[in-house]
Amino acid sequence: MSSRILVVEDEPGLRLAICDRLRAEGHDVTGAADGDEGLRCASEQSFDLVLLDVMLPGRSGFDVVRELGRLRVDCAILMLTARGEVTDRVLGLKLGADDYVVKPFAMAELLARVEARLRGPRAAGSREAYRFGDVHVNFRRAEVRRDGRAVELSAKELLLLRYFVEHPGAALTRDELLNEVWGYDAMPSTRTVDVHVAELRRKLEPDPHHPRYVVTLHRIGYKFVG
Repeated sequence: MSSRILVVEDEPGLRLAICDRLRAEGHDVTGAADGDEGLRCASEQSFDLVLLDVMLPGRSGFDVVRELGRLRVDCAILMLTARGEVTDRVLGLKLGADDYVVKPFAMAELLARVEARLRGPRAAGSREAYRFGDVHVNFRRAEVRRDGRAVELSAKELLLLRYFVEHPGAALTRDELLNEVWGYDAMPSTRTVDVHVAELRRKLEPDPHHPRYVVTLHRIGYKFVG
């Protein structure tokens, strides 16, 4: 089914390529070259999804997300962020973005993210919050509570937890988690995943030595069963 999509990207070649590909997929697409134009389009028209670059001339992508939230504009937001800028991704999610794609990206990945957002939680009208056991997490606010008490997670831990809860029951390899959370060129080792999983367990599991939510799959990786 065709959806209305707004692409806010200041690089003309990339904006044209994204718009053309989305149109080829059957979507109704509008392009905007900067944050001010993007904000005006998003606030004056109705879109199902906004593809929003972080680094824009004048008004940044973060400013646009913040203002759309203030205006209570109801649409999914997919941010385009610089590779490796974890703090940018977390800030975007906290301000109200639904997901992010890291530049440079393959067009197939972007299309997959777009389709996921169009049929995802925002499209279905559900919340950006999850509860498992005595843990409650709100990714839109970047807030995690366990038994009613605030739990401080690092930026990477929050992104890792988000990936886990959005893929319940899936067998997730360490390489997949590295690629999706750290990025292809970040060059961490699989041990990095283990260390961050251990921290999540320490902070969220009733018994970290006998995990209930993030379980180990021998010779594979992990599975979230919350």
